[in-house]
Amino acid sequence: MKKLLSILLFFCYLLPIAAQEIVAHERIAEKGYRFWLFTPPSITNTPDTRRQAKPLIIFLHGASLCGNNLNRVLNYGPLDAIRRGREIDAYIVAPQNPGGSWIPSKVMDVVEWIERNHNTIDSDRIYVVGMSLGGYGTLDFAAAYPNRVAAAMGMCGGATAKDLSGLQKLPLWIIHGTADRDVSIKNSDAVVANIKKGSDERLIYTKLQGGNHGTPARIFYMKKTYEWLFKHKLTDEGRPLNKNYAIDMTDIKNAYADIHQRDRSTIPIINKLGGQPSTDTAKKKKTGTTAVKTETSAVSTDTSGATFHTIRQGDNLWTLARKYGTSVNNLRQLNNMNDNTKLQIGKKLRIK
Repeated sequence: MKKLLSILLFFCYLLPIAAQEIVAHERIAEKGYRFWLFTPPSITNTPDTRRQAKPLIIFLHGASLCGNNLNRVLNYGPLDAIRRGREIDAYIVAPQNPGGSWIPSKVMDVVEWIERNHNTIDSDRIYVVGMSLGGYGTLDFAAAYPNRVAAAMGMCGGATAKDLSGLQKLPLWIIHGTADRDVSIKNSDAVVANIKKGSDERLIYTKLQGGNHGTPARIFYMKKTYEWLFKHKLTDEGRPLNKNYAIDMTDIKNAYADIHQRDRSTIPIINKLGGQPSTDTAKKKKTGTTAVKTETSAVSTDTSGATFHTIRQGDNLWTLARKYGTSVNNLRQLNNMNDNTKLQIGKKLRIK
């Protein structure tokens, strides 16, 4: 009887941990962003953890989720897909960008912290996905670290990196809606044209006919998205592109069809950071001041004819570039800025 009990206890020890959780981390990585980290439920209590190593997916959000309230990052993307019922057997990290362009080195700092502190991360299977501002961040990150990223999927964005040659070295899927009025598909066209100057043998470029800026968001909820990513490893000889997958507007329409909807509260959200909405947002709610009025009053012109925008709470180069019909690179050049320059509230930024 004792022997039978010992065997039962042994197998109970080997069972997967039932609890899965999404935990917030406050700038644990010295130079990185604060972030959410999802731990898959299939990690087991065995001493030999390396044999069960799991992929790591990096999710970079769009400009609408920038700020200092980490809870906003749960609004859409892979973490929301999991909470809705999509099963993704991988670690997922979702950093929050406080404002401005995504900085690849800061994203990598977060990744390296996770690798040091979780010995079940498979470093040969690190993937990055993102849309809009996160689409830009995805391509910039992949271009900077092609030998660390097994595959990347950038949607409705573009790229700000000066050197995009790294994008030729890894499996890459670029997706953009043809009717996107927020970020023109010309931005993705330009990236693809740059890649084709070298080799596009590892590139898939999908144009979603009639798709608007929000259309690609549904791709985060599709099973085939993660199947395609997981088909690639850094150790694959020659790092070939898997071309057995395609996404069209029918897939977009049916993105949620095979998700077993569940109560989102079944996955614990552990956030002790206490993120609050910006003071600017709170002020608008209290006074009823509209965003249009605030933005209009921020514009001024000097005697030379140059136009300036006075920096307000929540402003970043991405949203300002979109508002004034210019590019992030152009704003940086006009104001002698680099990737690490931070916007200061009250200061004037030249926009024309």
